[in-house]
Amino acid sequence: MWDVEIRGMASAHAIIASSIFLATVIPAVFLENFSVYGTHMVWLYSVAGSVAVVNIAVFRLLGIIPPTKKNTLSFKINRLFRSCLYFLLSCLFYHTVVVLYGAPLLESALETFSLAVLLSTFTTLRCLCILGPNIQAWIRVFSRDGALSVWDTSLQITTGCSLVGAWLGAFPIPLDWDRPWQVWPVSCTLGATAGFLTGLLVAPVWIHWHRKLLTYKLK
Repeated sequence: MWDVEIRGMASAHAIIASSIFLATVIPAVFLENFSVYGTHMVWLYSVAGSVAVVNIAVFRLLGIIPPTKKNTLSFKINRLFRSCLYFLLSCLFYHTVVVLYGAPLLESALETFSLAVLLSTFTTLRCLCILGPNIQAWIRVFSRDGALSVWDTSLQITTGCSLVGAWLGAFPIPLDWDRPWQVWPVSCTLGATAGFLTGLLVAPVWIHWHRKLLTYKLK
């Protein structure tokens, strides 16, 4: 059972990681002068959109998205509305946190919000896919010993790696190197993306290595 779940997770993570590669390569074919640095906002939203679509599709195909107790149209619409609302609130939350950490308040506001969108795609969207719009389940997963499945553990790892990557990406910005990747928020988005990819790789490996120590019990 463990091996089946871990293999399924590794396959899903490989597909999600490949979506980032495709989101970087495909625009370069159709857009003139496309580059990660020169047209960074295009690249950022290309990655965010690709990861969002692939995440939703993969988790639905694998049956990871939690089933609904009700199957009425109104309930589905309400669930979709709450998911969109939570994602928007997540973007505003990340935007506020990034500003409090020193990002310009008004200048480059679009770039700052775009970084918040990317972080929400790497973190909040996966919470919505795995746990649904259930704040209590989110709090449970990110509390100590709160994971109840390998996917919960995966969510912890990918979220942590994405946030740490974005944080580490901010360190080179003040340095007087005059590199194109030091323009706000290029290094942070690259750091977040690298952290997310690292989390996708590390999660199944870490779970496989510690599978004998992991015990998931309903609480």
